[in-house]
Amino acid sequence: IELPDFAVALWMFVCLYASVGGYPNGKVRGACTSMVPCHGSSPQLPPEHTITVNGTEFKPGDSIEVHLSGPDFEGFFIQARDAEHLDSPAVGSFVLADRRRSQLLTCGRTKNSAVSHTSKAKKKDIKVYWIAPGDAPKHVQFLATVVEKYRIFWVKIPGPIVSQTDVLSPTPPLHTTSEAMSTSYPVSYISKPFSASGCGSMKFCIRNPSNCDPGSASCFFLSFQQEESSVFIEMSGPSEGYLAFALSHDQWMGGDDAYLCINEDHRVHVSTAHLKERSYPLLDLENALEDVSWRLADGVLQCSFRRSIRLPAYKGRFNLDSSYYIFLADGEASEGGLIYKHRRQPLVTDGLYNVTGLPQDIGGSRSPRLIKAHGALMFVAWITTVSIGVIVARFFKPVWSHSFLFGKELWFQVHRMLMLTTVVLTSISFVLPFVYRGGWSQQAGFHPYLGCAVMALTVFQPLMAGFRPSRHAPRRQLFNWFHWSTGTTARILAVVTMFLGMDLPALDLPDPWDTYTMIGFVAWHVGIDVLLEIHSYCLVRKVEVIEDDRVQILQSLTSAEAEGCLFKQIVLTIYVCGNTVFLVAFLIAINQV
Repeated sequence: IELPDFAVALWMFVCLYASVGGYPNGKVRGACTSMVPCHGSSPQLPPEHTITVNGTEFKPGDSIEVHLSGPDFEGFFIQARDAEHLDSPAVGSFVLADRRRSQLLTCGRTKNSAVSHTSKAKKKDIKVYWIAPGDAPKHVQFLATVVEKYRIFWVKIPGPIVSQTDVLSPTPPLHTTSEAMSTSYPVSYISKPFSASGCGSMKFCIRNPSNCDPGSASCFFLSFQQEESSVFIEMSGPSEGYLAFALSHDQWMGGDDAYLCINEDHRVHVSTAHLKERSYPLLDLENALEDVSWRLADGVLQCSFRRSIRLPAYKGRFNLDSSYYIFLADGEASEGGLIYKHRRQPLVTDGLYNVTGLPQDIGGSRSPRLIKAHGALMFVAWITTVSIGVIVARFFKPVWSHSFLFGKELWFQVHRMLMLTTVVLTSISFVLPFVYRGGWSQQAGFHPYLGCAVMALTVFQPLMAGFRPSRHAPRRQLFNWFHWSTGTTARILAVVTMFLGMDLPALDLPDPWDTYTMIGFVAWHVGIDVLLEIHSYCLVRKVEVIEDDRVQILQSLTSAEAEGCLFKQIVLTIYVCGNTVFLVAFLIAINQV
């Protein structure tokens, strides 16, 4: 082919490839207007996916939950538009509920005005929050493009129409201008970090870690100091997005009185809000906070303000002379002041406290007690009882075969006791997360699925052992193989499940310490196992004699291994001590979160 012809062919290939190119990473800004993916085929009819919302009316600044669901799909693209002019630009902005599966896009001049996928991984549903702008049209309709496979997709699937409750006098937008989020009182600048002086004597304080210095870059600090009929509140912590605390009647989000300090373009705006279940906080357009001050320095956000103990004129504000659970959370915020869901569990007090009562200096926990108990019991079961029980059954059968306990061989009784303890601990631990969550958790990834598999194998193992054939029965070898494979599979899955569970928000052990420590435990166990295997092999080699060019076994494998009794007992003692060290380290870490 001649060079000019080759260049033309190459140019045509590039053009054709671009026209049918997909967007597996969700960067579909080129489809902002048409919402049509460039996949080189026609859209499907009729739609198989649906859009639902949690309300049909809105005011500027309101948050509406938008839910896209249906058969498995790879990609999606969601916008809100003027219902009377669907070809017009996107309206309003979105806030993400799951940043792993969805991302914000800017269409036209409106920032965060569309949502798309982050990868082509299969999904059944997506949830986002739409924030109504101040210049919203009377009626807004949600539209979605959904890609099931590369050439199977639906364009502009019509969703519900939501309408303004008062289209005659719209309220200024809450998130589009800094004035709307600003308080109506003068704001001053804090000159230095807060002080813990007076905590427990003059003011009620919450600190995390306990007794930390508010001036440090790792200390979360919240204080309440009563002054006649008002309370002066200070809040600080390592965050460049937002800090927030909430007063709650229980240890669950929902129906709470919240206060947020939000970094918007390097200025901090203080807002009150009402938390409705686990949804985006409904920020108030007006609040009754006074003497507002703030500071941003060295990655630490500080804000302080004053409010009256009782605010009967403001709906949703709790009286400060009653007792509440106190939440303290932090997270990221966009340049426009939109806040994202906190990535880790909020700090929650362990009881109800009255911030205007007796001054106290307390801490809190980012992990609920039931989840802590769940993790602790699983570590006890799968780091100590299982591991030691396996070592005993594998290497101490010939050593303890002539010692008896309650009419059975000692090794068997020890092995059975440890394994039954594992079953009991695992069963109790398995129930605790369901009690805490009130059902299945959709936010825990693969951890609960693997946990169910481990639980099933844990129960199946002793049931199978109950039908164990006699020692010389023909099926005994088959039983031994199934017993070993089931136990080994359960142990491997348990370790993987613990790896995943350590970084879940409800527990979230320190990174990367937790990963390295668990890797250390696995290496420790494998190392001891290999050491004992080598020792057993060496014992067998010792009793081999070469005579007349053939190998004569003078002692059986059982009696040979019995000769290493002292060595094995020393190794077992060291192994138990090592496992105890790992277990104590994990239990201390769980107690501190």
